[in-house]
Amino acid sequence: MSNLINKIHKSKLMGGLFHTLDHCLQRELIDCESVLDLGCGPSSPIKRCKNIKRSVGVEAFSPYLKKSKDQAIHTEYLQKNIESVNFPDNSFDAVIMIEVLEHLPEELGKKMIKKMEKWSRKKIIISSPNGFVAQKAVDNNPLQKHLSGWDYKKMRDLGFKSHGLAGLKFLRQEVQNNTMGDDLTSSIRLRPRSFWFLVASLSQLFVYFFPNTAFELFSVKTKE
Repeated sequence: MSNLINKIHKSKLMGGLFHTLDHCLQRELIDCESVLDLGCGPSSPIKRCKNIKRSVGVEAFSPYLKKSKDQAIHTEYLQKNIESVNFPDNSFDAVIMIEVLEHLPEELGKKMIKKMEKWSRKKIIISSPNGFVAQKAVDNNPLQKHLSGWDYKKMRDLGFKSHGLAGLKFLRQEVQNNTMGDDLTSSIRLRPRSFWFLVASLSQLFVYFFPNTAFELFSVKTKE
């Protein structure tokens, strides 16, 4: 069932109707040919952005890096902690952090945002939970633990425009599995999870425009 839900959720029809992460990222990167993907993980959604000519994936966790390389998602890879990398100013059209910011202590997160602004020519894109959501170190990866929270107001104060993702916040909780995987229902609070995932998906029609009610934020800052 989880595989079927994942397949439907990632379809173009669902993406356009319900504003999924994949759809939002493709739309924002349509005018970008080079992208820096900080903390790219094993299966970055950037793989669905066909217009990207150069992408650099930075990932410290070896198993994730290997999975990403096996799929040839990025044109270049760096196996490093994201805080240890450096690039000249304006090196990329866009710099993205997809589900990464919450894994950093808050002060380090703010420093990384400033670096992202320097490295990008056009925009920086961040997706994260809306506020602090506890998470353990899944996948035997200590870097998966959540260390900070970034709510709608905090992202707005940092100069980002945010939209809501993943449906109403109260319907979700900490991921219950020991692996991230592709089970999109693993963070659903109520049971049966497949039914409440459907409810969360339908609520996405509302929370996209009212991000303070959403479980996730998709935040974009465009450079002048």
